[in-house]
Amino acid sequence: MIGGFLGLWVAGPWGAVAGVLIGHMHDTRPPLPGASDTAGLWSNYGDFSANVEQATFTMGVVVLSAKMAKSDGRVTRAEIEAFKRVFNIRPDQEAAIGRLFDRARLSADGFEPYALQLAQVFRRKRAVLEEILSGLFIIGASDSGGLSPAELTFLKRVGFIFGFSNEDFLRIAARAGVRMPERERPRNPTVEAFAILGVVESAANDDIKTAYRALIREHHPDKLMAQGMPPEFVATATEKMKRINAAYDVVCRIKGIK
Repeated sequence: MIGGFLGLWVAGPWGAVAGVLIGHMHDTRPPLPGASDTAGLWSNYGDFSANVEQATFTMGVVVLSAKMAKSDGRVTRAEIEAFKRVFNIRPDQEAAIGRLFDRARLSADGFEPYALQLAQVFRRKRAVLEEILSGLFIIGASDSGGLSPAELTFLKRVGFIFGFSNEDFLRIAARAGVRMPERERPRNPTVEAFAILGVVESAANDDIKTAYRALIREHHPDKLMAQGMPPEFVATATEKMKRINAAYDVVCRIKGIK
């Protein structure tokens, strides 16, 4: 109610709608350790790390992965195997993560508070949020049919909560190596290479070099781990670095960059 009132006062009817949504997500966010947890999932928090950011990251990734896999009605073996690849589970955490995944995948509902919690904890670390969304893309696309409409809707919702624009969303999918549905992706692979780097085709060579170097610094696994990403998630970040480098090679050939 408070969110709706403030939104109406600041931005009119559409602001009221957004305010109600944000207020609802705030009221239903996952509780901090020790608080009441009606879903029962947050009780697993202490199983992962004494580091608040890493524990929140692990909790959020596991719950969102399970609920996205369930969003089209069933969790497949391919999705479970993709989850294990994306999140390289340590032997001492395997049982706890397995329990949490199994409980979370009972329903696709109730994922928004976990996405919001991640968005709040990593609000100044967008590269970490991008890694999370990249992992979800890889898991969702692991079935032979690729991303289902329900999974795509789920991912767009998570992307919105994380604060990514539609352009960001498509760029993150490309960096994750995920083939989007025809209507969503660029028709020209060359365009996709520029999109991965976050530059337009008319960009000056020096601007392209600057953008590439900034991406490499921002998405380097060591920097991401320093920002709270658990070491178990490094495989996804490393694969993304390869795709960024490959896109840069394509752009360099096209633009004649030495």
